[in-house]
Amino acid sequence: MFGNYYSDYYRNPKVCGTKREDEDGVAGMPKAMMLERRDIDTRDKRGRYTACVLGCKRAGLTQACLFAEAGFRVIYVDVDHNLVNPIEAGKIVFAEPKLSKLLGKHMKNGRLTVEYDIRKAASSSQILLLCVPATVDKNGKPDYSYMMKACRKAGLTMHPGCIVICTSTMRPGVTESLVKETLEKASGLKAGRDFGLAYSPTSTISARVLQDVYKHRRRIGAINERSLISAHVVLDTVTKGKIVEVRDVKTAETAELLERIYGAVNIALANELAGFCEEAGIDFIEAQKAASANPHSNLSPPQLVGGYVMAGLHLLNDEAEALNTRLRMLTLAGRINEGMVGHTVHLVNDALRACGKNLRRAKILVFGVSSHPNSRETEGSLVKKLVDALKRRGGHVWVYDSLFSHKELVEMGYRTEMTLTKVVEKADCLVIAVGHDRFSRLNFRKIKLLMKKPAAIVDMGRVIDPERAEKEGFTYCGVGRGILTSSSLS
Repeated sequence: MFGNYYSDYYRNPKVCGTKREDEDGVAGMPKAMMLERRDIDTRDKRGRYTACVLGCKRAGLTQACLFAEAGFRVIYVDVDHNLVNPIEAGKIVFAEPKLSKLLGKHMKNGRLTVEYDIRKAASSSQILLLCVPATVDKNGKPDYSYMMKACRKAGLTMHPGCIVICTSTMRPGVTESLVKETLEKASGLKAGRDFGLAYSPTSTISARVLQDVYKHRRRIGAINERSLISAHVVLDTVTKGKIVEVRDVKTAETAELLERIYGAVNIALANELAGFCEEAGIDFIEAQKAASANPHSNLSPPQLVGGYVMAGLHLLNDEAEALNTRLRMLTLAGRINEGMVGHTVHLVNDALRACGKNLRRAKILVFGVSSHPNSRETEGSLVKKLVDALKRRGGHVWVYDSLFSHKELVEMGYRTEMTLTKVVEKADCLVIAVGHDRFSRLNFRKIKLLMKKPAAIVDMGRVIDPERAEKEGFTYCGVGRGILTSSSLS
């Protein structure tokens, strides 16, 4: 609907009837929903505007830093003090190259500030970025309550003329129903007339979010032409990637879900084929890498997957149910991926049997509790389900993750120890549940000396070299590889 409007507008800017108005007492400064490229084409001009970023997780922090780097004043806001406190001190709690330096730089120069009060932050801003994610409950049903609460608080004090850009993944229609209606009701303003509203998600991968947000293509949809233009102008200052306009908000929401669902279905296919290769005595990892050498093949590695990857399946399935239709492949992919918990238990049992041991009463140490590698995010992680499944089979399960403190792991309900040395003592099997990079650098020679021999490693994160593990005397069992012995590696 608005696909070519941006370029048409700049050939003939009068088509929208744009009116320049004073804001915050600065003569000639247009309201954010009326922005044109020339209004923010320099750092000095951008410095007159304040962007409020609602949502303190990885993607929100990245966008806040990029807006500050572009020259905007930025208020970073979240009500969760556990998330905000480290950031207020200029620190990040997850592995993200270059982001820590960028955060420290702009916290120091005052361009980026932290706030806990959403209403106070919104009242001081002309650009609002909603980065509060939708959550998915244990039954796969989406929960937008946190997002709606943030919208209600922001709406109470947001300025007429501001531009609101939603960046979270959500089912089609949520921006134009829940978000729009909540903002309108709280503010008394009308979307499209009194404030702009657009949707532009950030598709990111753990440990490279800064690169993804800054360099990758970004989709954008809006409720009207004016909102589309303003959001496009704003986002164009913080990204080098091409901004792809789509006809409306629903299309943009759906495109984001399709991208995530592609990843989840691809992983489900890999998980299914990995199981076959284990039975057939084929190293799936080697076969997968060889297949992916062809530019027409992009087969994912197998993995225990949760978090943002699975969220897309649940969000679109929820919309399908509301429309009384079925998405059979999505349902099947979800079952296959969630079934990897049971498959991991099966591999642990096989590895222990190869060591002449039983799963019952064995001490099993699970490495990693995050939802994806190199991250402190745990929402959607399958590790809790894995620990519970191993316990039901009679295993004594401990957990270790160097990204979390002993206190944090205990508060999550995990059994652990103060140090790696202590938690490894007398363990029968190590399970690499999440492939943090640091796990590949563990000293397995020393670890083996502390374990109960013979000892096993089950590598679901694909971070351990099988030959190295066998050389150190472990029985190695990997997803897509099955149990590998010294003879099978020779």
